[in-house]
Amino acid sequence: MSKLRVTVWNENLHETRFQEIRDIYPEGIHGCVAGFLKDAGMEVSTATLAEEEHGLTQERLDNTDVLVWWGHMAHNDVQDEIVERVYRRVMQGMGLVVLHSGHASKIFRKLTGSDSELLRWREVGEKEILWVMNPAHPIVQGLPDHFILEHEEMYGETFIIPRPDEVVFVSWFEGGEVFRSGLTYTRGLGKIFYFRPGHEAFPTFFNENVQKVIINAVNWAKPGAAMPKVTLGEIKNPIMPIKDAKENTLAQLNVYKDEE
Repeated sequence: MSKLRVTVWNENLHETRFQEIRDIYPEGIHGCVAGFLKDAGMEVSTATLAEEEHGLTQERLDNTDVLVWWGHMAHNDVQDEIVERVYRRVMQGMGLVVLHSGHASKIFRKLTGSDSELLRWREVGEKEILWVMNPAHPIVQGLPDHFILEHEEMYGETFIIPRPDEVVFVSWFEGGEVFRSGLTYTRGLGKIFYFRPGHEAFPTFFNENVQKVIINAVNWAKPGAAMPKVTLGEIKNPIMPIKDAKENTLAQLNVYKDEE
C-alpha cells in the first residue's frame, strides 16, 4: 500500500527574519510539522513562499494527497495563479489542512467565499483550553475530551466564516473569549480542516495533542475513491431515443452577437 503523500507549505518568513522564532523552530514550522508527519508513516515534502511558484508547481500538487498550509505575514504575496491552482486541486479531491493564521490566506478565503480574515485577537500568551465537540469524529481519535495549551495567541468570536460542515473543537481562553477552533468543510471532492492553534512565537507544534490532531486531520482529509468521469455541457447524442424530436429552429437566439 502506497504512503499518503503530504506537502507542508509555510511562508518561512518569521523563522528567517527573527532569531527568537528560529530558536523555537530551527527547521522552520514546516520542518517541525513535516517531521512528525513523517514519523507517522507519511511521505512528506515541504514548500515555501520564496521558492519558484512558491514550491507549488502543478506537478507537485498533482502528486499531493493532502496539503498543509501555514501563513501569517505574507498572505497577499501569494500569487493568484498559485491560489487558483491549489483551489482546482482541492475541487478535484486533494485534502487541505489550514493552520492558525492561515484563516486569512487567499486560498482559505476563496474556498469559504467569506471574509474569514476577520475575527478578534490578542497576543499575550494566555492559556487556551480546546474542547472536543464530537468525540466520535476521526480527527479527535486518541485525544482526551479537552487539552490545554499553556501559552497561545487568542482568537475570539465572531469569526466571519460560512457555517462549517462540522465544529470539531471550541476553544476557551484565559481572558474569557471563546472560538470555533476546529472546523471542516467540503468543497467539490476535497475535504478541508481548519485548526486554530499554532502561533509562531510559541512551541505549539511540539505539543503531543496538537500533533495528533494534525496527523488525524491529514488522514481524514485524504482523497476518497476516484469519481467516475462525468459529461457536462451540451449532449448531442441522447442516451435514449426521443420520439418526434424536432430541430430547434430558434437555436440562433442562444448565440450572442455584437450588433453590426
